[in-house]
Amino acid sequence: MKPIKSKAQIDYLKAKTKFEERSKILEARVAEEQKTAEVEQELMEKLVIETGFHNAFNDLSEAESELISWSHATIKHDKTYKDNKRPIDEMYEKLDVDPQMRARIIQLALRIR
Repeated sequence: MKPIKSKAQIDYLKAKTKFEERSKILEARVAEEQKTAEVEQELMEKLVIETGFHNAFNDLSEAESELISWSHATIKHDKTYKDNKRPIDEMYEKLDVDPQMRARIIQLALRIR
């Protein structure tokens, strides 16, 4: 039986998949353009918009924030949180300054059932 996932987890996984797909498309387009000329900033910006990479990135960022918010609210009901409130809250406080902590919390949030 498959584990049940929350809406925040499902939305994040969908956004991540879309971002990865758009990233591959962008990479292919950049590689194609590089065959004929150097890819300058203006062309790169155009490709980012045309391939949907920009929108996929924004969607992923929004889904990450929702997942993190959901995980923080959800974990507060767990006994582990009550026993380790200070260190857990400190982890969440470091999200905006520590990309590794953000990635770690996202990975942990995906495991919450």
